Amino acid sequence: MAAAGIITEYNPLHMGHVHLMAEARRLLGPETGILCVMSGNYVQRGDFASAGKHARAAAAVRSGADLVLELPVPWALSSAEGFAAGAVKILKATGTVSHLVFGSEGGDAAPLVRCAEALCSGAFPEALREELKKGDSFPAARQRALEALLSKEDAAALSRPNDTLGVEYCKALRGSGIQPVAVLRRGAAHDGADVGGGIASASAIRALLRKGEEEAALGLCAPAMAEAYRIEREAGRAPASLERCERAILARLRFLEEADWAALELGNEGLYRRFFRSSRSAASLSELLETVKTKRYPMARLRRTVFRAYLGLPPAPPEEPAYLRVLAANERGTALLAGMRKTAALPVLTKPAAVRRLGPGARRLFDLEARADRLYALACPDPAAVPDAWRTGPVIVREGVG
Repeated sequence: MAAAGIITEYNPLHMGHVHLMAEARRLLGPETGILCVMSGNYVQRGDFASAGKHARAAAAVRSGADLVLELPVPWALSSAEGFAAGAVKILKATGTVSHLVFGSEGGDAAPLVRCAEALCSGAFPEALREELKKGDSFPAARQRALEALLSKEDAAALSRPNDTLGVEYCKALRGSGIQPVAVLRRGAAHDGADVGGGIASASAIRALLRKGEEEAALGLCAPAMAEAYRIEREAGRAPASLERCERAILARLRFLEEADWAALELGNEGLYRRFFRSSRSAASLSELLETVKTKRYPMARLRRTVFRAYLGLPPAPPEEPAYLRVLAANERGTALLAGMRKTAALPVLTKPAAVRRLGPGARRLFDLEARADRLYALACPDPAAVPDAWRTGPVIVREGVG
């Protein structure tokens, strides 16, 4: 069975996400399987996911997806480039994905492919170096460097959040045989506070949850996500909150030495020294980040650095994922799994204990994921209610029952 891939976080799953899954099936055929690669309990902007990965994955399967695989935490808490590269490696490793479908402000993959080719060209590094000398932020310098190689209209893709990630997808797809499909984004803008066409952004929904306006927030989610969130909240597993872990994070950061920060490869401007000095005295994460921030680096990068230091992640993700871990599936998804067991370039992991038979690299990666999940539990209302990763298998959804 051919499958369309979607790379996502579903934090939380809203109607724009449901629309994208429906469009993937409409464009590629009703028999196309929808295979999602989803971040686990941590998200790329540097934060805890508001609800646990198995609940979000099950909601996705009840909303149009057939199979959800986990993007392991070293890639989930990486730059847009690392996030895209890790997820595409997983999609390619399945041996069954023919297209990658993603939301786009422009709705056209062609200019994003041209941007990707230019960014990977031999001429781009020198153009970027010249722009960085002007002292602007990295994103601004990168866009101007791209304008030296492409039309201004094409380079403008880097000014739009979804298209920027789409460019990273197109870079990662080079040579993979997987074709990019850009679908025009519907509803509110990425990170927008409004509700466009009845579809709110995930950021707006999270903001409502933080303000305690739960029913308003859940009314903007996909119905299956709203139901899953209520179940998780009643069980004491949601919402996960950074505030619950703030002192634990600060304690971990105070324990680190300057060499530990330097090992995170933060760049060549002494940023690791700023982190080291601030971490010794900052009384809150907001104080630390305000002290560390510079014009060059976006706040999301700084937040990811904090989380990578807190979790003890390696400076860079491993070269390849060690396995394909299943989080949720329906009957069509189990059929996809059956085919993947014949075509996949990596082992398919459905039972956590089976990782012990996959070699030291797989065991190290799963140990790292399990440790990160245990720390995620501390961000939940009742840490004891969060099951251990070693005892949690995929959610199988049959006729609406998981």
